Amino acid sequence: MQKLTRCLGALLAVLAAVLLASPAVAQGSGETIHGTLEFQDAPVAGVTITVTSAEGDEIGVVQTAADGTWEVPVPGPGDYTVVLDAATLPSTAPGIARDTVETNVAPQQRKVVLFRVGAPEDGGEQPSPSESEPSEGGEDEGEAPGGDNAEAEAGEDVTATGGNNELLQLFISGLRFGLILGLAGLGLSLVFGTTGLTNFAHGELIVFGAVAALLLNQAGMPVLMAALLATVLSGVFGWGQDRGFWRPLRKKPTGLIALMIISIGVSLFLRYLTQFIIGGGRETYDQYTYQDPVEIGPVSITPRDLIIMGICAVLLAAVALALTRTRMGKATRAVADNPALAAASGINVDRVITVVWTVGTALAGLSGVFFGMIQGVDYLMGMRILLLVFAATVLGGLGTAWGAMVGALVVGLFIEMSAYVVPSELKTAGVLVVLILILLVRPQGILGRRERVG
Repeated sequence: MQKLTRCLGALLAVLAAVLLASPAVAQGSGETIHGTLEFQDAPVAGVTITVTSAEGDEIGVVQTAADGTWEVPVPGPGDYTVVLDAATLPSTAPGIARDTVETNVAPQQRKVVLFRVGAPEDGGEQPSPSESEPSEGGEDEGEAPGGDNAEAEAGEDVTATGGNNELLQLFISGLRFGLILGLAGLGLSLVFGTTGLTNFAHGELIVFGAVAALLLNQAGMPVLMAALLATVLSGVFGWGQDRGFWRPLRKKPTGLIALMIISIGVSLFLRYLTQFIIGGGRETYDQYTYQDPVEIGPVSITPRDLIIMGICAVLLAAVALALTRTRMGKATRAVADNPALAAASGINVDRVITVVWTVGTALAGLSGVFFGMIQGVDYLMGMRILLLVFAATVLGGLGTAWGAMVGALVVGLFIEMSAYVVPSELKTAGVLVVLILILLVRPQGILGRRERVG
């Protein structure tokens, strides 16, 4: 176990170096600029909006959707310039009060920028900053631009914290992220516990659920129904993988190192197959992408996030109870402890492993849907999440479901709350530092068991 922990630690360090060095991956930090373009309560579609950095580099160019919404992910916190191309406004929209807005994006912020449609670009008074007052609450779509309310003036932006205690807000964000990460890491930990396989394709299993829900949603299915069906499809995908692929390899038998290398190849295949299907951009679901937050004491949180956290907590508790109270759960623990002895005791080891693959992939797919609701869906999201999933499972204790849950909560809380004192770009590196420090003190992880070597 200690040798395996050292190998995984080295692999995590390599993955961290790749992720931190890749500019495409840096866009997954969570910062975005978005808004809704409307005139007289009607959405304005097909208008081109460009976001550039403070140095003048183009970050992204988008067109407003049919409902008037638009969004551009940005590489990280900083100053940005948002330009609306007035020439692309339809004839039903006479002009805008101002076509250029300069804004600042804070760590983990989804910044709202609103353009006031209806005032000719060359005429009328330009709204001054003093005319705009920040709306109450957090991320707010505001009134229809062009109305009489001050909240809809050009260039207005709304922060995610809404003036609430920032540390508590980060704690809630970390708890949400940790719960989803725990759901994602359960399958990885259980598969490792029952088969010894370090599955580097697990990140793509997370993406599978997100992409399945996205395609179903784009086909006209409501997001909630698409999420449920995507979870079922993910479970079927996991079952098919084990029965058609991994079980024959185990029967050969194939060594664990060879299986790990095969999983890397599977990961690359699924990643670029996903890019072929959905493209290289970031896609969002039609519903539950933007919501007005509600105030709960000193923090604000969207109803979507509350529901996601509740579902994750219930599922994690259900898995924990199933592992301790049901026959299949006890059989799973027996196989994880000693497969040969479990088989000699009459337990169908292959059946247990298939159930683990099915349930673990279904939970991973559902976590992918939740990640997609929060930060959008793109083909690289699995690679970004995989590093954190590995960090959570190693930190909690390899092969233990409870360790994956505890480790995920620690990682999620540390990632979000560390943004209070360090730049958001260093959050992931900080998690790896904490991982190394804890493993130096407790090599088996927080809830792992010591093993005798030699």
